[in-house]
Amino acid sequence: MSSPRVLLGVIGRPHGVRGLVRVQSFTADPAAIARYGPLTDETGARSFRLEIVTPGAMPVVRIEGVTDRDAAARLTGTRLHVERSALPAPGEDEYYLTDLIGCAAVDESGKALGTVAEVQDHGAGAFLEIAREGRPALLVPFTRAAVPVVDLAARLLVISPPVETIVPPSPGSARAEEMEGAAA
Repeated sequence: MSSPRVLLGVIGRPHGVRGLVRVQSFTADPAAIARYGPLTDETGARSFRLEIVTPGAMPVVRIEGVTDRDAAARLTGTRLHVERSALPAPGEDEYYLTDLIGCAAVDESGKALGTVAEVQDHGAGAFLEIAREGRPALLVPFTRAAVPVVDLAARLLVISPPVETIVPPSPGSARAEEMEGAAA
């Protein structure tokens, strides 16, 4: 169903001169990222033990063994992973966003829309990026209204995109001409 390792956060820029960093945490409580024990980089080669210094939406963290700004700066952008087995089972009507990747997406009539390629969250809520063959990706807010059915057992999502997400290209634009050519 999903990777044995799950992305929990990303190391951000240094904070001060003593090796502290900000961390973008993808856990429900941003400070919870430190509770999962050692985290690893994408390859699993490096391990990081975190201690929350200042909680918040983007907590300030001390990483064991990192004692100066230069060492902290070298870690900027490092993606922090945890073994899937370290995570609690999701509750009813809860999902790990990573489990949605690879699910087929269909509209309410059952017509195939594409496949969930990525889940994006820039702070205002999660969006599903639906990859569509030969067409631009579709971004859909991950809300009950826009995604009324999530069937992880069948690896299927029913999508009911809000009308405002379907924006036709302006007349005369290159994209409008491309679409007209495709329709012919």
